[in-house]
Parts: sequence; C-alpha cells; structure tokens
Amino acid sequence: MKVVNFAEFPSLMNQYMRELRDVNIQGDMMRFRRNLERMGQIMAFEISRTLNYGKEMVTTPLDQCQCDTIADKIVLGTIFRAGLPFHQGFLSYFDHAENAFVSAYRKYKEKENFDICIEYLASPRLDGKVLILADPMLATGASMELSYRALLTKGEPSHIHVASVIASQQAIEYVKSHFPDDKTTIWVGGIDPVINAHSYIVPGLGDAGDLAYGIKE
Repeated sequence: MKVVNFAEFPSLMNQYMRELRDVNIQGDMMRFRRNLERMGQIMAFEISRTLNYGKEMVTTPLDQCQCDTIADKIVLGTIFRAGLPFHQGFLSYFDHAENAFVSAYRKYKEKENFDICIEYLASPRLDGKVLILADPMLATGASMELSYRALLTKGEPSHIHVASVIASQQAIEYVKSHFPDDKTTIWVGGIDPVINAHSYIVPGLGDAGDLAYGIKE
C-alpha cells in the first residue's frame, strides 16, 4: 500500500500545516477552514495525476483539438463535521464528482473509553468508481475504517484514496491492515508519532471540528 506524506518534500502544503498547528493562529476559524480547504485542493491535484484519462474532441472558435478528460468516475466521501472544509477543497477541483457523507463520532462511556458510532450515511453507488475518503485527522484509523465499511454497503470501489491532513503512525499501520492493500493509497500532510490517552494525535493540532466550527457541548 502506497503512503504519500507531503511533509517529506517541500511544498506550499507545509505552510498551511504550520498555520493549522499554531495555537496563536487557530482562534481564526475562517482561516482554519480555509487552510483545510487549500490542503484538500493540493491533494486533489496530486490524486488527479494518478487517475485514468481519455481523449475528447473540443471545438474552439478556430478549429478542433483533442483534450484529456478524466475517465474514472469519482466519489468524494467525507466524515462529518471536521471533514467538510477539507471535502470542499477536493470538490472545488473534482467539481463533477459525486459525493458521499458519513456521520462518525465518539460516544464516550468513560473519560478515556469510547465507541465509534455511525448514524448517517448518504452515498451514490460505488461499484467500479474511485472513492476519495477524506477526514482531516487520522488518529486511530477506526473512524475511517467504520466509515469505509458503511460505504461498502453501496458497492465496491475500484480504488480508495484515504486522505488526511495529519495521521498518527499507529493509524497508518491500522489502515494498512484493514483496507485492501492492492487498491488503497494513503495521502497525508504529515505523520505524527503518537496518540495520547484520549486518542488525540500528538503534537497534532487539537480538535479539528471545534477549531473549524466552534466548541460543541
């Protein structure tokens, strides 16, 4: 399974990552959401380079010419609520894509003990399509896997792109062992070494949903 880590090479992605992590900048929710969107756009462009293309004849004011056009059918999947601005970045590039949405959240039984609950799913058929499953924080990998399992009720995609802004090393290994190795690619802005007792990525950036939309009760 291929893992693309944007932190391993210089790019504008690293500037947006710095701002997302910086506690002195995080108070600006609009800027936080915009940086998630920008990172989604960069990943969308890089993913577009891996897709299958065909030729289409286009008529210009002066003549005709052949142009490349994406042959794959794309479905953009995201996990509520932190994934929404990240998803918008992908959608602004793959603007003809179908969309899928999953609600996955932590239901706490005790302070550090929780289950991942799936309560909502809206998705087109996925058979033979390329699924881009985006969630900013890949902490344990459990939410991503359960969302993927829920989406499989809508069919079997031809390829899965798992996209996150920050992943823990533990989550990378989890995805490798729970997603099909021969048709999954992982795209991350950076990989952090550990998760803490609350299953938050360290150093991470905190709660992406709260930083994007405000603290929930």
